[in-house]
Amino acid sequence: MTTVDHAPARVPLAILQEVFGYPAFRGQQAAVVDHVTSGGDALVLMPTGGGKSLCYQVPAIARQRAGRGVTLVISPLIALMHDQVGALDEAGVPAAFLNSTLDWEQTKEVERKLLAGQLTLLYAAPERISTPRFLGLLDTLHAHGKLSLFAIDEAHCVSQWGHDFRPEYRALTVLHERWPSVPRIALTATADDTTRADIVERLQLQESQQFVSSFDRPNIRYTIVEKKDPTTQLLRFIQNEHTDESGIVYCQSRRRVEELAQTLCEAGLDAMPYHAGLPAAERQANQDRFLRDEGVIMVATIAFGMGIDKPDVRFVAHIDMPKNIEGYYQETGRAGRDGGPAQAWMAYGLQDVVNQRRMIDESPAEDAFKQIMVRKLDALLGLAEAIDCRRARLLAYFGEQMVPAKDPSGAHTQPYCGNCDNCLQPPDVWDATDCARKLLSTIYRVQQMSGIGFGAGHIMDIVRGKSTDKMKQFGHEELSTFGLGAEFSEPQLRGVLRQLIAVGALHVDAQAFNTLRLLDGARPILRGEQPVRLRAASAKPERARKVRGERAERGSRSRATPPAAAELDAAGQARFTALKAWRGEVAREHNLPAYVIFHDATLAAIAARDPQSSADLQGVTGIGATKLERYGEEVLRVSRQAG
Repeated sequence: MTTVDHAPARVPLAILQEVFGYPAFRGQQAAVVDHVTSGGDALVLMPTGGGKSLCYQVPAIARQRAGRGVTLVISPLIALMHDQVGALDEAGVPAAFLNSTLDWEQTKEVERKLLAGQLTLLYAAPERISTPRFLGLLDTLHAHGKLSLFAIDEAHCVSQWGHDFRPEYRALTVLHERWPSVPRIALTATADDTTRADIVERLQLQESQQFVSSFDRPNIRYTIVEKKDPTTQLLRFIQNEHTDESGIVYCQSRRRVEELAQTLCEAGLDAMPYHAGLPAAERQANQDRFLRDEGVIMVATIAFGMGIDKPDVRFVAHIDMPKNIEGYYQETGRAGRDGGPAQAWMAYGLQDVVNQRRMIDESPAEDAFKQIMVRKLDALLGLAEAIDCRRARLLAYFGEQMVPAKDPSGAHTQPYCGNCDNCLQPPDVWDATDCARKLLSTIYRVQQMSGIGFGAGHIMDIVRGKSTDKMKQFGHEELSTFGLGAEFSEPQLRGVLRQLIAVGALHVDAQAFNTLRLLDGARPILRGEQPVRLRAASAKPERARKVRGERAERGSRSRATPPAAAELDAAGQARFTALKAWRGEVAREHNLPAYVIFHDATLAAIAARDPQSSADLQGVTGIGATKLERYGEEVLRVSRQAG
């Protein structure tokens, strides 16, 4: 158990202001920082963009200044290490990383600095931690009282219930077992109760204090649409609302990634592919360009994204449904890290449900694991099928109750966030109970008649009374339900089947050509005891056009001016543009993303002040002492010339 030695609260705040240039901590940052600086263990759940890195970087600096040595940061991604170390260097904090990008001489130089006490933070991948050489280095540091803190980033990777389980994280138990006196902080943006409990157990954090921030990202608009022609739908979404803006599009397969990236490029968009099958050099080049350039779209599998700190991602789109809400939340959370308006858009259809259920069924995992994965998938299906506020459902999954926004129309009796598709454009809802019973009855009768199951397409053909060769082959035109639902459209039937799968009334048998089979949940629906209410297949035309027009107008304003600079006058806009161009040159010289030099918000604040001296730059958020000394004169020069 670690020893807590309470440090003055003013020390971390002074570091925050002096080194990072921020006037005050946000949310629970202050409580976390004070606890960890004092030597306490912590588990921190904080949404993407909430400032998790400061929760260990500030304590690392404070403890190093107090003579306690280096902080080891366990991070799973090379790109994240590079950018974090680059940002710390820009802020004047000695930091380094050890990973496969270094040659032997560079590795030895980092190790020399580490043992000489010249580093405040060292970043390393979990695979390296358990190697004999690295353990020996840590033993040496600990023997001299110079091992200050362990920070375990992306801690959900330790849990088999998490959305990005990595077995190498399990070996991190060595940290507490070998050096129990060294405090630890584990951080993640995404963990439900099951995953959180697993993190605590696997990392032996039973005695740690837990800090759980709100999961709400009010600047992100959540939209889920019925999948019809997903490529066309995605193109329309980007071209109407996010032209010339950075975004991420997630696909399930590598082939789909490459095809979609090409399609977007052919449509005049600046898009690149990213998946694990690409050559490593190409993957890295694409990621670097996405981080450094504006208006670039990354089309990717979930291999891309963890640790991506790019602040101006204006949209995240899913062309295929993720596996669970944790994955969806983590991926959509990469949008709008700068606090500006952003969108999470997903196209969702029956085949998504079939594919995800099949992957779970075909997994070699134990039944207990599969059951939890099904429960997590069902929660995501519930979110996709929801006819009420999506944000309220999303937060409820993480055990948080949404604080409702004021509904200007007064039409909502349920929770209202004012920034999801269901709240902005309440869907038409229809009673699908009769349709559901006809579908379920058909599946039952087909099974009884033929002794085998059939897929969704054939079941819908029976209900609609569509004569096919397959229908004649099996004699299904003789069924009492043949043509009984001719009044229902195919989109309506598909929507009902999705809902029936989501509520556990139907099972998709992946081992038998995706045939549909009844589950216990079908009984109350067949008996008329459980109603089925769904959103209508199409939205109200008049309202839909109005909302699209409003969004297009907002999108146009956003493209003309980044959110941080939206309120600047003409002279301020000129200064902001000049400062962005200068920042780009500096970033290229340093081989870093532009936001590592200064965020847009910092440049906008400078442009608004029209500074004439270094004194005018003091107190600007994001300008610490080192950056003021390093860039102050250049910033003044660029600002004066533009103004």
